[in-house]
Amino acid sequence: MKRKRTLYGTVIVTYRCNARCNMCDCFKDPTRPEEEIALDVIRKLPEMAFTNITGGEPFVRQDIPDIVRELYKKSDRIVISTNGYFTDRIIALCKEFPQVGIRISIEGLKETNDAIRGIPDGFNRGYQTLKTLVDMGHPDVGFGMTVQDMNSKDLVALYKISDELKMEFATATLHNSFYFRKTDNKIEDKRKVAEAFAELINELLRSKSPKKWFRAYFNHGLINYIYGNQRLLPCDMSTNAFFIDPFADVIPCNGMEQKAVMGNLGEQEWEALWQSKQAEKVRECTRNCERNCWMIGSASPAMHKYIWVPAWWVFKHKFLKGGRYSLAENKFI
Repeated sequence: MKRKRTLYGTVIVTYRCNARCNMCDCFKDPTRPEEEIALDVIRKLPEMAFTNITGGEPFVRQDIPDIVRELYKKSDRIVISTNGYFTDRIIALCKEFPQVGIRISIEGLKETNDAIRGIPDGFNRGYQTLKTLVDMGHPDVGFGMTVQDMNSKDLVALYKISDELKMEFATATLHNSFYFRKTDNKIEDKRKVAEAFAELINELLRSKSPKKWFRAYFNHGLINYIYGNQRLLPCDMSTNAFFIDPFADVIPCNGMEQKAVMGNLGEQEWEALWQSKQAEKVRECTRNCERNCWMIGSASPAMHKYIWVPAWWVFKHKFLKGGRYSLAENKFI
């Protein structure tokens, strides 16, 4: 009997990016193409239940189809995070791999998005890519939005667009870490941003989709993070999930202040790396991490592992409270 895949992996294929986002400075410190993770390293990755391909902007790499082809040999599901600018490359990839997920980062309606992301006509380019994918019947496509003071007013409007198009809608909020090359990301008006999330949560709870009810819980966790509270669920990064960066360094996550390396897959085999003393040392750092970050890469595996916690929250807010969520009841204000 084939062993069930359980690991969650994120492959950062490049730090090159054509965007100039106000919440991420990785474009100021790009990788060179010749030093980015190669296919022979991709082949050494373990079997995974889920793989996210991210960057930088993944589609600046011309060999993304080859990377996806290799990862599909060892991953049950693949989702690529992109700004959607390279429409032709994205559409061609989705025609070759009709099950691959695409999440296009759109940070608000046109004016807001283009101001945040710094890509001329970025909203129209990203939206057109999304619409093309929907029109061709691609089954796994959606928005990704990093919510901040500047775009919180557009949060529910973007969700409604995604809902009308029957797309997924993924959210995040500002974080500081070595990955983003930022230390000054900050929500200035916590209440305003939290109220936007609360409105989204009520929209999600009113839907008929159990998946959206659990998304409501995830967004509740984002409010909790904005207010600086302890993380809702334990973080098991480096135990049941990992990242690998463009230099082939295996790291626990992308949320730490300083990069913590478990080993280099270009120089080691996976099992030796994963079971090494250095990996255990990093796991100890992860267990004692006090950053309390709440990003989908760490929250999703935790929600699956500790499913009874979000399930009870969903039952309480969807059924006992009739689909009603408020900041006051949850003691955020």
